Amino acid sequence: MEKPSSPIRDEIRAIAPYNAGLTIEEVRAKYDVAAIAKLGSNENPLGPSPALRHLFPDIGELARLYPDPQGRALCSQLAARFGVDDSQVILGNGSEDLIAVICRSVVRQGDTVATLYPSFPLHEDYTTLMGGVIERVTVKSDLTIDIDALLVAIARKPRMLIFSNPMNPVGSWLTPAELEKVIAALDKDTMVVIDEAYAEYAAGEDYPSAADMLRDAKVNWVVLRTFSKAFGLAGLRIGYGVVSSGELCNFLNRARTPFNTNAIAQASAVAALNDDAHLRKSVELALVERARIAGEIKSLGYRMAPSKCNFLFIDVGVSAVHVAESMLSLGVIVKPWKQTGFETFIRVSIGSREENDHFLRAFNQIMVG
Repeated sequence: MEKPSSPIRDEIRAIAPYNAGLTIEEVRAKYDVAAIAKLGSNENPLGPSPALRHLFPDIGELARLYPDPQGRALCSQLAARFGVDDSQVILGNGSEDLIAVICRSVVRQGDTVATLYPSFPLHEDYTTLMGGVIERVTVKSDLTIDIDALLVAIARKPRMLIFSNPMNPVGSWLTPAELEKVIAALDKDTMVVIDEAYAEYAAGEDYPSAADMLRDAKVNWVVLRTFSKAFGLAGLRIGYGVVSSGELCNFLNRARTPFNTNAIAQASAVAALNDDAHLRKSVELALVERARIAGEIKSLGYRMAPSKCNFLFIDVGVSAVHVAESMLSLGVIVKPWKQTGFETFIRVSIGSREENDHFLRAFNQIMVG
């Protein structure tokens, strides 16, 4: 019999497989190294709050019953923190799940979606899946955001504007004055989605959260946050969005699966949200170590982006894939960036002091000799 034609859409074919990074088990099996510093995925080296160890003495009912599809206990706490109504908070299986939900809800065939570049790939991928057209606003030569080019892109009235602030993978950010310009330039028919996955690390008065500045804007907006980074819950896959109105949030809820966040993740997020001491400890470690590692790399003469995240974006001047592969043989996992124009950059997570020292030894061995 003749082989049937494939049912896969052309838009899916156009997307490169997501670069999820290597696991410790994969590196150990391939390279036979005893000590491994896993610094490719921006995980919190301290892990989650110790409170979680006491949270599930009897997991029975949490596992047996379907979770609250609205995640009301968690949404209520998040709404109170952001000063919005409960109906304006949506949960996702990680914030990346909500990027897919938003694109399914908003992006039509041929719609333009503007984003900063280099980008978090899923901002582009989910747009492409829906048949949208990406307009990239590339960072300047000093790796900071090109606010003038961004305003030009906004003036073209894209269907949606989506970007990370601070940026992933670069680490750069918009200042309050720059974000104010962006909001003022938005057309009423352009939906804006600002991914603040790294906001907890963005200390200082020069970083604004869009959740505050968009509150009175006359546009549709979503601000995305996650528990995967500073809260240390990457393995539980839970994120959330703060939405401009309950009505818009209701429509977005229609595009997600009914039980997209599990009961253990919801309960863990509530516990983590209320452990301010652990969050402060996690952020302090990242900021101190980020400054130390940046200083060491700069002293060797390598260029890197300014960062308000728990990672550094470093130009190694040669194939990033080659450098990352060499580091694997020394037990260090970093992420080589593969987007066009940035193939000489590696993204290095800030781990524990011991992991960071492991990285520095490997970097010196490979790059300095």
